[in-house]
Amino acid sequence: MPPLPPHQHIPRVITYYQTHHDSDGNHISVLPLVTQPNIGLTHLILAAIHINEDPNAITLNDHSPEHPRFTTLWAELRILQASGIKILGMLGGAAKGSYQRLSTIETSPSTFEAYYRPLHALITAHSLDGLDLDIEEPTSLSAIIALIDRLRSDFGPDFLITLAPVAAALLNTKHNLSGFDYEALEVLRGKEIAWYNAQFYCGWGDCSNPLMYEMVVRKGWPVEKVVVGLVTNPDNGGGWVPWNALASVLPLLVGRHPGFGGVMGWEYFNSLPGGKESPWQWCQWMTALVRGTGGLDKAELERVDGKEKGKEEVDPDDGVAEGVVLPVPKGFEYLTDGEEGEE
Repeated sequence: MPPLPPHQHIPRVITYYQTHHDSDGNHISVLPLVTQPNIGLTHLILAAIHINEDPNAITLNDHSPEHPRFTTLWAELRILQASGIKILGMLGGAAKGSYQRLSTIETSPSTFEAYYRPLHALITAHSLDGLDLDIEEPTSLSAIIALIDRLRSDFGPDFLITLAPVAAALLNTKHNLSGFDYEALEVLRGKEIAWYNAQFYCGWGDCSNPLMYEMVVRKGWPVEKVVVGLVTNPDNGGGWVPWNALASVLPLLVGRHPGFGGVMGWEYFNSLPGGKESPWQWCQWMTALVRGTGGLDKAELERVDGKEKGKEEVDPDDGVAEGVVLPVPKGFEYLTDGEEGEE
């Protein structure tokens, strides 16, 4: 794509990359994200890093990050970095335990160091540009602040620290999976947090219309720090929004809010409209929607949405009403290398 004028705000286009191999064990390449035209991907978030009971058994999904199965993955991520795309690691997610172990920073510094050192080594060895803290287990605010402070101290001012709250957590402190108040975190450490990958799906948010995003902005959250998280395929979780709806909502938000923070997708390997054959097309279409680069034909949008008829699950925004306690979504499973069931 031609370069944008200097100092012009660029909405982020972000994809999570957790399923790295297909069901036959073949590597799922991310190189099309830099070889296909009209893709303005800004960040790729590699998932999911887990800190396990054995401090030295840190894993990327179910394997050591240094396992030979990841040789091609690490090489491709270096190519993306050389092309200007920032690579972050995602720590945690649906698999619990990582933050419980790192919370020992408050009670047992030696235990914390044992769990933290392999994470530090992973970030350093693979030159990650940042870390996405996806906290889906009860964790204290003070422990997260201490972890953020340590990351900033160790990796410097340019290291990206992001968080991935459910969107409802930005509106009501009771509606979250993390156990702490994100508003308080923003007040106390907002200057250290690059942005929030807010999950507008799985009953915790809705992007089929602009209402919930506008409520978040009205609440006082900076537009440049709220990235709208979407599921890229109805198979990846509830709340998938058809392309015709996104083609109305996203340009509207960009037009209303010049500092619009961008969009992120969970996850890469089967992203529509291309699916498993051409998952990069999601980033191509998102680039067009949030940057006004054109290339989306109404008839094509209708054709693609028609292919998914019967699979649409646009969730109503029930999760922000006062007094409503949302259940943890049961139908949403993180995929790991083409297999279901990682939690």
